Amino acid sequence: MESLDDVLLEADDKMTKSVEVLKQGFAGLRTGKASPSLVENITVEYYGAPTRLRQIAGIATPEPRLIVINAYDPTALPAIEKAILAANVGITPINDGRLIRVPIPELSEERRKELIKVGKRIAEDARIAIRGVRRDANEQIKALQKSSTITEDDERHGLAEIQKYTDDFIRKVDDLLAAKEKDILAV
Repeated sequence: MESLDDVLLEADDKMTKSVEVLKQGFAGLRTGKASPSLVENITVEYYGAPTRLRQIAGIATPEPRLIVINAYDPTALPAIEKAILAANVGITPINDGRLIRVPIPELSEERRKELIKVGKRIAEDARIAIRGVRRDANEQIKALQKSSTITEDDERHGLAEIQKYTDDFIRKVDDLLAAKEKDILAV
C-alpha cells in the first residue's frame, strides 16, 4: 500500500519531468542563432524506427548562422531532410549528398510572434500535465484517507502540499516561458 510520502514523491517527480519536457521543447524553438539543440531531438524515421537525429548524425555549428548535420549513414540523409522539414521549426535543410547544411535565417517580426505562440502552446501543455499530476495525486490521497491508511489531518496536509507543488511548478513554467520569449525577441 502506498503512503502519503510515496504519493508526494511521485507527484514531485512527475512534475519535474513535465518541466524537463518543457525545457526540451523550448530548446527546439529557435532564436536568431544556430544551436544543435534546435534539431537534435527531431525524430527521424530510420529503418522503420523513430530515432532522434542526434543518435544517427553528428551535429555541428561551424558558423553562428549555420548548422551542419553529418549522418553516420549517408543513406539516412533524405529521411533526415524530410524530418527537419516536417518538424516545422522554420528552417530549410540543404542536402548536398554528403551532409546537410541548415542555414538559420534572420527572424522576421512575424516569425518571432509565431515562435512565441508556439512557446506559449508548449508551456500550456506543461501546465496541463502538471495539473493532471495534481489531480491524480489528490485522488490517491483521498483514496488513502477513505481506506483509513491516513488520517483526515494527513489528507488535508497532503492536499495542501500537492497544491504547493503545483503552484511552484507552474511558476517555473511561467518563468521559463518569459525567459524564452525574451530570448526570441532579442535581436
